[in-house]
Amino acid sequence: MLLVKTHEIRERFTQHFVNSGHEAVPSASLILDDPNLLFVNAGMVPFKPYFLGQQNPPFAKGLATSIQKCVRTLDIDEVGITTRHNTFFQMAGNFSFGQYFKEGAITNAWTLLTGSVDEGGFGLDPDRLWVTVYLDDDEAAEIWRDKIGVPEERIQRLGMEDNYWSMGIPGPCGPCSEIYYDRGPEYGKDGGPIADDNRYMEIWNLVFMQNERGEGIGKGNFEIVGELPKKNIDTGLGIERVACILQDVDNVYETDLLRPVIDVAEELTGATYGDKASHEDNIRFRVVADHSRTGMMLILDGVTPGNEGRGYILRRLLRRIIRSAKLLGAKGATMERFMNTVMDTMTPSYPEIADNRERILRVAVNEEKAFLKTLESGTRLFDDAVQELKSTSRAKTAKVLPGEKAFELHDTYGFPIDLTLEMAQEAGLEVDMDGFNDAMGEQRRRAKADNQAKKHGHTDLSLYRDWVDNNPTVFTGFEELTSDARVIGLVRGGEKVDQVREGEQVEVILDHTPLYAEAGGQMADRGRIMAGESLLEVNDVQKIGKKLWVHKATVTAGGLDLGMSVEAAVDEQWRHGATQAHSATHLIHAALRQVLGPTAVQAGSMNRPGYLRFDFNYTEQLSQAQLEEIALITNQAIDSNFAVNTIETSLEEAKAMGAMALFGENYGKEVRVVEIGGPFSIELCGGTHVASSAEIGPVSVLGESSVGSGARRIEAYSGLDAFRYYSKETALVEGVSRELKVQTEDLPERIAQLSEKLKAAEKEIETLRKQQLAARASEFVGAAKDINGFKVIALTLPEGTTGGDLRTVATDLRNRLREEEAVIVLGAEDKGKFPFIAAATDKAVGRGVKSGDIVKEFGQYVDGRGGGKPDMAQGSGSTAAGAERGFAAVKDMLESL
Repeated sequence: MLLVKTHEIRERFTQHFVNSGHEAVPSASLILDDPNLLFVNAGMVPFKPYFLGQQNPPFAKGLATSIQKCVRTLDIDEVGITTRHNTFFQMAGNFSFGQYFKEGAITNAWTLLTGSVDEGGFGLDPDRLWVTVYLDDDEAAEIWRDKIGVPEERIQRLGMEDNYWSMGIPGPCGPCSEIYYDRGPEYGKDGGPIADDNRYMEIWNLVFMQNERGEGIGKGNFEIVGELPKKNIDTGLGIERVACILQDVDNVYETDLLRPVIDVAEELTGATYGDKASHEDNIRFRVVADHSRTGMMLILDGVTPGNEGRGYILRRLLRRIIRSAKLLGAKGATMERFMNTVMDTMTPSYPEIADNRERILRVAVNEEKAFLKTLESGTRLFDDAVQELKSTSRAKTAKVLPGEKAFELHDTYGFPIDLTLEMAQEAGLEVDMDGFNDAMGEQRRRAKADNQAKKHGHTDLSLYRDWVDNNPTVFTGFEELTSDARVIGLVRGGEKVDQVREGEQVEVILDHTPLYAEAGGQMADRGRIMAGESLLEVNDVQKIGKKLWVHKATVTAGGLDLGMSVEAAVDEQWRHGATQAHSATHLIHAALRQVLGPTAVQAGSMNRPGYLRFDFNYTEQLSQAQLEEIALITNQAIDSNFAVNTIETSLEEAKAMGAMALFGENYGKEVRVVEIGGPFSIELCGGTHVASSAEIGPVSVLGESSVGSGARRIEAYSGLDAFRYYSKETALVEGVSRELKVQTEDLPERIAQLSEKLKAAEKEIETLRKQQLAARASEFVGAAKDINGFKVIALTLPEGTTGGDLRTVATDLRNRLREEEAVIVLGAEDKGKFPFIAAATDKAVGRGVKSGDIVKEFGQYVDGRGGGKPDMAQGSGSTAAGAERGFAAVKDMLESL
């Protein structure tokens, strides 16, 4: 058996299809602008518009091949339990758009799999290959049997669940034929894929893409809504699975891509992977290997850890690595070693990793540091929960940690349930997993309902298909602000129309336009469309299929007819401000990299006339000195009056020039490079810019903030808006200077003096207030009421009493009444909030009082919540209106004990 590296498998696949007339297409980013997908989850996703007929494929022969990076995260918890599935995988595919169909796809696949190694094939034994076809697909079965020569007994038929492919959402679909490799009797029983899909490993899926599916659930419960415009081919060969065979290893975790990560995990943890290890430890090793690679690839494509969407998935993956390593025995940080190892294995296939290595490490290591602190605090919370359980519960229930408590640790504090289970076992406890699963299920139901409410439908672009294919708009806005044009399309209310009249909202499609369509963070131009007495105000321009400009406009006078000649004009003031802001964005990016280094890479931007915001991947808050330096470098570049040049060139040449590209963007063969001041700033960009940097005018950096874990945002004004901002700030400073009767240069010192005086006065007032509260302790004790044998103090303290003050007073009162069965409930208004506290003496706790239950009951009446231990619990509400009713409810609770 040929032992070949995964990188070589990729090369053999690509070359085989290039030799047969397919155009090699680079992998798209894992992040595409598709509302239905968090990540690209199949090799055909970037080609979806061509399958649906929304656009004509741009490939000369209608044939393409790619090795697409994919991520599937629906079953993260199942990773490592089986040895064939990964969250990240490389899907090699060949695609035919209305060219060859079943016979071509089958012949191409068989030739590569069984072709000799010397001729570029994989050299697999044809006698070990089995195939499956869809139940009634006699055509495919006959091709396999009569054209290829696969014996009838090695052709099996399966139903919708197995041999009918779709993305799981509305879109292209069709019957498929899968190719399996027989790994031998040592892997399972005889009988083909139907009998044992462990012994018979699926390596290639040939999809005969001919239908379109509608809404539905699962792999087989959906409606076929019609046929696609053409019969297409979409195939997917699993690179990792073929590597298992050609490298003669048992599973995908032992190939040259993932086994090195497991080796490092063994070194760091002292545990052993393989036959001598427990099943649970082997799963943990696989989780570390799989998630390290997936996490690295997500960070490479611009994802940063967060609490929702893609960021949440990444955070969960990274935390599962840390958790698994800890459960294997790791004592300290491990992320840097794991990330470095997986980057070493993947760089031959993805050279861009080398340029992003430091940034990837920074994001992953910082997430690890944060989560290790979470584990530490979570452990303390767990210990408190166990202590509370054992001190207050009866013998039987004291052995079971409530499911809601385990879920609170998991959901609120990010404490993994696996660690909760392990620590509970060490403490001689069980965990109420039914209760935990119920709480988890409820959360998922809420999240699913919320997600469905937010989810956009599958956009139907078929309305624009003819225009996209036959009449792409010519954008003239780089050269001129006014263009003669012809109306080639009118859309009103989602339908094509021949004419529109005054007062109507309309989408206008022109054969030429100078108006910039929103893209790359730059907002669309505003402008007008004119013809005689007719006037339309354009308030937005969107691009469809990267070819078609759609002008969203209001007819303010007259009307338009299809085919009419018009004049389209950009609002010059709007464009001037937009180009200033966009060019300023490039300068700030360049300044950032000078100050922070190459790891500060753009993660998104938005610019409109006079304003810009710039998001970048960075894990630390910027200092005031760094912000001032960024502003200085930016304005120095403006003062230098750098020339702004645009260059049309190939993507390869642009990268060779050092041009920076954005994450998630898919560039064509020809790209536009914007160069400001030679090497000062050079980026791929399709936006509009000033002719020289001096035209930007002043740039005022307003500040920076966090927009998620590992991501920061700078905001700035440009041009006249920056001048107005500076003027306003100057007037403010001069006003304060007059008020304080000092020179402006002495303001910082004077303000510091006043601040110190204010702090001293506030501290003195705070001390007096606490003394007054302490002095009233005897008064509060005297006001205690007897309820069911309990001495109860239930009071609202003076406004301004803080939560800390309440705790001090409650502790003092509990100590004074420690020989009694006493309960204290206090609250107070403080800065729009209503903090409250409950405390109970040991004797009251012995009678069954739980302060935590008291604050939960009281909190309902002040729109608040809280929690704590039986002897003391605290909370906060948002209104004092219900406090008296809350006190009464607490007294009723005590009456019932």
